[in-house]
Amino acid sequence: MSSLSRELVFLILQFLEEEKFKESVHRLEQESGFFFNMKYFEEKVHAGEWDEVEKYLSGFTKVDDNRYSMKIFFEIRKQKYLEALDKQDKAKAVDILVNDLKVFSTFNEDLFKEITQLLTLTNFRENEQLSKYGDTKTARSIMLIELKKLIEANPLFREKLVFPTLRASRLRTLINQSLNWQHQLCKNPRPNPDIKTLFADHTCSPPNGSLAPSPVNLPAAAVAKPAGYTPLGAHGYLQPFPPAAATANANALAGWMANAAASSSVQAAVVTTSSLPVPPNHVSVLKRPITPPGTMGMVEYPNADHDQLMKRLRPAPSVEEVTYPTVRQPTSWSLDDLPRTVAFTLPQGSTVTSMDYHPSHHTLLLVGSSSGEITLWEVGAREKLVSRPFKIWDIQACTITFQAAAAKEAPFSVNKVAWSSDGTFVGASFSKHLIHLYQYVGPNDLRQHLEIDAHVGGVNDIAFANPNKQPCVITCGDDKLIKVWDLTGRRLFNFEGHEAPVYSICPHQKENIQFIFSTAIDGKIKAWLYDNMGSRVDYDAPGHWCTTMLYSADGSRLFSCGTGKEGDTFLVEWNESEGAIKRTYTGCRKKSTGIVQFDTTQNHVLAVGEDNQIKFWDMDNTNLLTSTDAGGGLPSLPRLKFNKEGNLLSVTTADNGIKILGNAAGLRLLRNVEGPSLETLRSPIEASGIKVSGTSVANVTPINCKVERSSPVRPPPILNGVDSIPRSIEKQRSLDDATDKMKPWQPAEIVDPAQFRLVTMPESADAAKKVARLLYTNSGVGLLALGSNGVQKLWKWARNEQNPSGKATANVVPQHWQPNSGLLMNNDVSGVNLEEAVPCIALSKNDSYVMSAAGGKVSLFNMMTFKVMTTFMPPPPASTYLAFHPQDNNIIAIGMEDSTIHIYNVRVDEVKSKLKGHQKRITGLAFSTTLNILISSGADAQLCVWSIDTWEKRKCIAIQMPAGRAPNGDTKVQFHSDQVRLLVCHESQLAIYDASKMERIRQWLPQDGLSAPLSYATYSCNSQLVYASFIDGNIGVFDADSLRLRCRIAPSTYLPSAGGTGSQAAYPVVLASHPQEPNQFAIGLSDGCVKVMEPAESEGKWGVSPPAENGMVNGKTGSSSTSNHAGDQPQR
Repeated sequence: MSSLSRELVFLILQFLEEEKFKESVHRLEQESGFFFNMKYFEEKVHAGEWDEVEKYLSGFTKVDDNRYSMKIFFEIRKQKYLEALDKQDKAKAVDILVNDLKVFSTFNEDLFKEITQLLTLTNFRENEQLSKYGDTKTARSIMLIELKKLIEANPLFREKLVFPTLRASRLRTLINQSLNWQHQLCKNPRPNPDIKTLFADHTCSPPNGSLAPSPVNLPAAAVAKPAGYTPLGAHGYLQPFPPAAATANANALAGWMANAAASSSVQAAVVTTSSLPVPPNHVSVLKRPITPPGTMGMVEYPNADHDQLMKRLRPAPSVEEVTYPTVRQPTSWSLDDLPRTVAFTLPQGSTVTSMDYHPSHHTLLLVGSSSGEITLWEVGAREKLVSRPFKIWDIQACTITFQAAAAKEAPFSVNKVAWSSDGTFVGASFSKHLIHLYQYVGPNDLRQHLEIDAHVGGVNDIAFANPNKQPCVITCGDDKLIKVWDLTGRRLFNFEGHEAPVYSICPHQKENIQFIFSTAIDGKIKAWLYDNMGSRVDYDAPGHWCTTMLYSADGSRLFSCGTGKEGDTFLVEWNESEGAIKRTYTGCRKKSTGIVQFDTTQNHVLAVGEDNQIKFWDMDNTNLLTSTDAGGGLPSLPRLKFNKEGNLLSVTTADNGIKILGNAAGLRLLRNVEGPSLETLRSPIEASGIKVSGTSVANVTPINCKVERSSPVRPPPILNGVDSIPRSIEKQRSLDDATDKMKPWQPAEIVDPAQFRLVTMPESADAAKKVARLLYTNSGVGLLALGSNGVQKLWKWARNEQNPSGKATANVVPQHWQPNSGLLMNNDVSGVNLEEAVPCIALSKNDSYVMSAAGGKVSLFNMMTFKVMTTFMPPPPASTYLAFHPQDNNIIAIGMEDSTIHIYNVRVDEVKSKLKGHQKRITGLAFSTTLNILISSGADAQLCVWSIDTWEKRKCIAIQMPAGRAPNGDTKVQFHSDQVRLLVCHESQLAIYDASKMERIRQWLPQDGLSAPLSYATYSCNSQLVYASFIDGNIGVFDADSLRLRCRIAPSTYLPSAGGTGSQAAYPVVLASHPQEPNQFAIGLSDGCVKVMEPAESEGKWGVSPPAENGMVNGKTGSSSTSNHAGDQPQR
């Protein structure tokens, strides 16, 4: 049953309880199995109504479901048996023994024999174990305590013991809302209507003897096509996805089915409380139908508190990530945040038709062109990493229709390019029939994955989605169809209903509703759930022609931009809950000669390309904010694309190039990404710069930017076309960078605290409790440390004027965060020798819960309340490493002290596989979804490769140790973002392996100023740097491709007593990289301190990339000092 059906049951339960239908309440609880009423259960146990007790239990579990259930039924039947013996009713006792207790004999025959022998005793209390049995009432109370413990521990009950927090009479409120909505759609609305039935939709009849008000004529286009209500919980046949909430709620998009703009002119009448009687203390008068903005026309079901939500850890069929509701805080924003400063131009060479930035590598730009070519640019280095000219991969596999079309002379052009949400796949749709999928496995490696003959005619749009966590590709085309494909090329859905070629698609998810918007060239907007029930929406877009729909970055606001056949441009925001236009933005051109493109960024900005310029709007203001011509050279309708951070903007030029615009943060980002051919890629015009007051400076000034008078935001003063302060700094930095390139390269040495930024976490120092594990939260706003004593601490950065992003930063001291209850996240360490324990930790993807252990049982903590939700896997052996399966939250890989790896299913509380291949404890685990493998490392200095599908061992190798070193010691592993290269850290070395072959391609050995053993190493979030710590307190920042040192941070800069010697000197035990800021990392020290480090703002990065050496560029060819050829010992 779907989640909405489940919630409807809760509403009915509340209604029955309020109406005092007591028996019906408990029958529905038992038959649905959704809520176990512990109070009712206790009443029946105390009353000794055993048949009712077992009948009620049967709705939730059976005797043989698990050991908890078996013990529950055994205790109940044993008590029933003892009470019969106590009453000397031997006949009833025998009946209970034979019919109820005999089932347990197969599990414990000795116990059953012992129970049987009680029949021979005059008083069963003669049995030593039952000698303390008192009266019946006391015995039931004692048993009930045990039963409650068993029920709370039973995973089958864990999500069913707390009733959701609901407003009083919630079902009545929803019905009144529905009646209000029906009344507003009446053609002849009457004030204070008399609602006499709920069995039919409400309508108002014209009053007798009087003229009815003028009816409101709803446009036909605004009315959804008739569709029957899908029964709650209905299941379709042969559907690749479970029905889930999407199919269960066919009217989830109902708000779009009526023209709210038209209905708003209807007299605003109110369906009063008299329409549906409610308790006198409950007010349900609604001035208008209310539908929360968070869902597509879905009714609002209030969430339970965080603790109740997290108790649903093990729902069937999977553990869902819980996102806690947060209040959106306004962020400070100004014109300086707009990327309007021209940095340079990339020479594409053919007309650009589509662009998309990588979701996490913010300078990686994918480009499609009219020639059919797919290009991958590293924007910061101005380097064309990959170029794939169009070609048909397998003409014989295509349809006859396509083969005929391909034979014609018209060239293939790219209509759309797109990255998958995780950045592992690239999709391209073409002007004829085809889509191409590539697998992105590294900076210079775009591998052919799949070619699909997808549509008849052009494939106009392509997008990736993950309905029910299954990666899919969605396409639309000239054949009026939308199709959904899995990544093997199997077609999952074929959506029919448009009467014109489909122009664009916009897949999205709101809470648990997953859907696709589509627009056709006749201006029709439709919406589809992942089922075969047809479109849920039939609506007209402004302009009635080609329209594109986009959500804001946080998914909370929906916009569209379209061009009418007469050339008028319409930029609007939609009210999702009502399917009506919320606001129309002014300032767009009239009579364009083509189709206008737009994009959104920063949850604050809209940008449109027209009139040979880029126009910007504040999402909250309909007036044009500002515009820029980017120095000229733009076509009349330039295409544009923001990167995901919103600090870079790519704009197409009239001469087949791409201009890169940035704000201050974007320009810093570009400087951080360096390439060997940086200067040579400049065009002659750019290289010469722009003359200002007789001085040639780099072309990084905002040009011809203007602000409309009606705009609520104005830029700082600009003198002579140049910002007086910030832009001059940018120009000076650019000149300094050029000067730096002429100097001999050497690693940066940081020996003074003033050379970088540092913040120490409050309440972190404790010399007796070193930091054993350290993690940033995935959102980047917090830092989580696990101490050697098993206690976890959490620090969070607040969003304020000093830190408008609310992300972790070295500029602001964070708060040591604890819930109001004052709870600590303490692991179970009873009976544990903490000196020998190996703490381990893993964090869920949305930061809702954390799993950790410190030599004892693994504990699952609620990150909001710090409460222990459950414990499992008690030692021996103890857990030493934890890793979530990347595609299934229910599956956890647990490295053990005894060298095994347990593949544990949380939902069923069962070890599915036990992997054996190491000789000593497990010290690292890393998943690669690209290669479909798990790599483990151990204290035996071994690396083992396991298949994710079968959990079979594919390979096991020893890391190549320096001469004279024994093959042992803790080894840690981490995958590069390409999911192919593997970082291996051992106290004796850093190494990079090609995990597809398990061959070592780089190695670095401690040397020179970094000669102490390594303690830890990790990739930066963009995998361009490696941060490494050493037991003497030094920290090294390495180039990730070449493993050459970029920067050394001396211990004296952050350790007050670093000059001391001996075992008391503190040193970094563990490192963590910020998930979004590549130049930020945190260290956990042996004295318990946790610190965050960032480069000085004037630098913006840790040193500079080492130059190409021995033909090595970007790590493509090995240098003599760090590369390794088979059998060769690396030079030092």
